[in-house]
Amino acid sequence: MRWLLIVGALLLAACQPAPKIHAQESYVFGTRVEVLVWGEPEAKARAAVAEVLREFDRLHRTYHAWQPSELTALNEAIAAGKSREVAPELAQFAREAQTLAAQGKHLFDPGIGTLVKLWGFHDDSFQARLPAAAELAAQLKAKPSIADLTIAGNTISSRNPAVALDFGGYLKGVALDRAIDVLWRHDISNALVNIGGNVMALGSKGGTPWRVGIQHPRATTPLATLDLKDGEAIGTSGDYQRYFELDGKRYCHLIDPRSGAPAAGTQAVTVLIPPRPQAGMWSDWASKPIFIAGADWRAMAQRLGLTQVLRIDAAGKIEVTDALRPRLTMAAGS
Repeated sequence: MRWLLIVGALLLAACQPAPKIHAQESYVFGTRVEVLVWGEPEAKARAAVAEVLREFDRLHRTYHAWQPSELTALNEAIAAGKSREVAPELAQFAREAQTLAAQGKHLFDPGIGTLVKLWGFHDDSFQARLPAAAELAAQLKAKPSIADLTIAGNTISSRNPAVALDFGGYLKGVALDRAIDVLWRHDISNALVNIGGNVMALGSKGGTPWRVGIQHPRATTPLATLDLKDGEAIGTSGDYQRYFELDGKRYCHLIDPRSGAPAAGTQAVTVLIPPRPQAGMWSDWASKPIFIAGADWRAMAQRLGLTQVLRIDAAGKIEVTDALRPRLTMAAGS
């Protein structure tokens, strides 16, 4: 995912002339991440952020879908028709992702990792090419889904060997929640965590809310800005970072399991999640089924219990729910 929510530029003026903010960046989960801590001694903030980034790196390495990891070992077992005992954390993730996929009518389905690979979106070196027709047809016939998994304690098996797990649309949100937990343990109550456009706020910035910008999918400037309240999380899925164009058509990384092809009816979807358990995780995964639902996005948002959603359709039309509209300051011309 792209650096969808622009925070650095919006914070710059607030940091002058005497900055009270500790900012640290890294590159994890295939994207840029930033952690901002307000109003704490440098040593305290640095120690907390270092622990956050270590946890990000651990999650990235442990659950990488294509480089050797706990997840690839499970995928190899599934492909061989074998069961595998996994770490309790991985079993928990698989159960949770199963539940989330069902909530979203499997438009978000972490079991379609092979489809993601066929389209070339499994790493950062994807090329402008279509999958081989025979391979794509075989995947559609197999209909892999995370629903095919059987999870008994910490042992996972699948009735469908075509399943390949990819937590790319879920794990960044989990990491957001983990980051907030780490910051709380370090007695830090004012911070902002941004993982490639999935952002979560803790407290405020010197008594004023954290302000973020929502990226315009066809411009380099923000479409809108909004102030995040303590405990809120926001996430965007778009067709404008991981994509390629071929013969004048855009193909993005968000695959519709029903067709086996990239979803084409939407440019971007942003969801704002109120303070709640796992708000970060919801900010990551929930935008995906709404994006893929296309014209039926409002029904999907309602199904997920989400009231604060912004969508831009394939023609560039901006649609905003009534609950989110008062929170937005739209850019001129939007």
